[in-house]
Amino acid sequence: QVQLVESGGGLVQAGGSLKLSCAASGRTFSSYAMGWFRQAPGKEREFVATITRSGGSTYHADSVKGRFTISRDNAKNTVYLRMNSLKPEDTAVYYCAAAGRSYSVLPHDYDYWGQGTQVTVSS
Repeated sequence: QVQLVESGGGLVQAGGSLKLSCAASGRTFSSYAMGWFRQAPGKEREFVATITRSGGSTYHADSVKGRFTISRDNAKNTVYLRMNSLKPEDTAVYYCAAAGRSYSVLPHDYDYWGQGTQVTVSS
């Protein structure tokens, strides 16, 4: 069992930056690939970024590539999402998730989810 708690969301102006954190409980954090997803009101949950167990490989959605960066610190049981050059269309609830198999862009490949943190970007 893995429990995930996101933090770092908030209100920011367009062009600004935020860094989200996701703290995981348990001693098996490094056994899980991790991902970030987001969901805006009235829209489906959308893939943002994913990272392998070791952190050696990452993949970002085209919509955030070059602006967002996923990373992890296995010693701290934490995965991060650095978000730069934020746009109003980035407004959403951001979720972190843990996958027991391989890193993936598909929500159904993830076994555990956090409760989400709200990111609001004003124009």
